[in-house]
Amino acid sequence: MLEAGADLSPFIDFETASRAVLALLRQRLGFNLWMMTRTDGNDWVVLQVEDHGYNVKEGSVFRWADSFCSQMVLGRGPRIAPCAKEVPSYAEAPIGRQVAIGAYIGVPIKKADGSLFGTLCAIDPTPQDESIQRDLPWIELVAKLLGTILADEMKSVELARQLEQAQQAALLDPLTGFLNRKGWDQRIVTEEARSRRYGSPACVLIVKLDIQEPFNDVGDNTPDESQIRKAANCILKARRQTDIVAHFGDGEFVILGVECDAAGGEEMSNSIRKALVSSDIAASIGVASRDPSQGLLAAISIAKLAVSKSKV
Repeated sequence: MLEAGADLSPFIDFETASRAVLALLRQRLGFNLWMMTRTDGNDWVVLQVEDHGYNVKEGSVFRWADSFCSQMVLGRGPRIAPCAKEVPSYAEAPIGRQVAIGAYIGVPIKKADGSLFGTLCAIDPTPQDESIQRDLPWIELVAKLLGTILADEMKSVELARQLEQAQQAALLDPLTGFLNRKGWDQRIVTEEARSRRYGSPACVLIVKLDIQEPFNDVGDNTPDESQIRKAANCILKARRQTDIVAHFGDGEFVILGVECDAAGGEEMSNSIRKALVSSDIAASIGVASRDPSQGLLAAISIAKLAVSKSKV
């Protein structure tokens, strides 16, 4: 009678596959810390982790330039270093002065277009035997397979976003055609889950029309429909196709920059500011980037605080 083998059911997503790979690598090669990471500008974000002594948490952010992985990607160090201090670039890397690293393993994870997504990597406080070099080919193969899963999943995410946009008619503000508050709240929950899973950057912009004198014919300080439509048109021209925009009423707009880092957020803010100025619309603009350790709701709060400090 045949014994039951391991469960060969397909992984449901990239995150599940990553966790299984980290656990397998830990079981086969040891090492106290295995990580799946994503690079985002100067940030190095921990997505999944198998930690046995370094106290590194998922969502932790380190400086990419300080890491062994940044040197590895630049070709300044090997993908496996049984004794890290013998590699000059690793011996000089700032991360080595923050934590004990006796041995290192790191391979890049690539996107579908060949650009860098992040790294699959490991460190241990104790130098390892040179024999671990023999495991590099299959570690690289695992990294390629994870990259393939990631590429397929990112395509699915883009299709899901398109479907969400097509289905959101009941969640639109009739005046501007942007999302209403309910639609915005739903999309924020969805995009926060995606940002946590993939470590993708995001930024939040809040645009509040300034009330300096009566906007309308009845003499109150409520922006009239023409002013709101003009502002909405400015935002529509300045935002990227993938960005999510909502109107909450009384001339308050919120924009979520999807896959948008801090520099991209500032660029979008400047574009919106110029468009509003050219249309003689006064507004306050606040912008904040998503901190992986805090999430989008915190970024929204920070952007709200920043609104009062910025005048067009």
